[in-house]
Amino acid sequence: MLCNENIQEIINKHNGFITASQVTAANIPRRCLTELVNKNELYKISRGIYARPDVWEDELYILQYRYNKGIFSHETALYLHRMSDRTPSKFNMTFPHGYHASSLSTENVIIKRVIPDIYELGITSLKSPWGNTLRVYDIERTLCDIVKGNNTTDIQIVNQAMKTYAGSKTKNINKLMDVAEKLRVKPKILNNMEVLL
Repeated sequence: MLCNENIQEIINKHNGFITASQVTAANIPRRCLTELVNKNELYKISRGIYARPDVWEDELYILQYRYNKGIFSHETALYLHRMSDRTPSKFNMTFPHGYHASSLSTENVIIKRVIPDIYELGITSLKSPWGNTLRVYDIERTLCDIVKGNNTTDIQIVNQAMKTYAGSKTKNINKLMDVAEKLRVKPKILNNMEVLL
């Protein structure tokens, strides 16, 4: 069946996941998804997102699919950048002011909201532990966010992240200072970096 082959192609490209919007974009009838669910070849994870039965549910990928304006930030971004060995018990996501999804309050998410001017600053892509592409703030933005965080981030996490960054071959101090200025945390970043560099 042609629709099955086309769906399998999309699933293979996305590590065993497929969304209803991907099916629509590929001009495949959505009934094909229903048929595959009925045959137990796919199962429905949540509204609009499906996976093969042998695929591990990627909570980060599913959250970002459901709340597509959310960018992984703060401690979650540190974890994804491998700058923290603590697996987050709740996931930090940053949204632009004005974005509201009523179901978001029921998720395992710490919600941050920022003005649109800084919302897009430093967005990059990283792989989740299960190999799916996620939108995450880059490390410079993340370091600024965790020092700005009004002491909500554990000081040990902050110190370890700063130390790891300072010792990194890929550090970009000019970029870090530029982002720190835009986020109005330059004195805090300078204070942390002066000790380490």
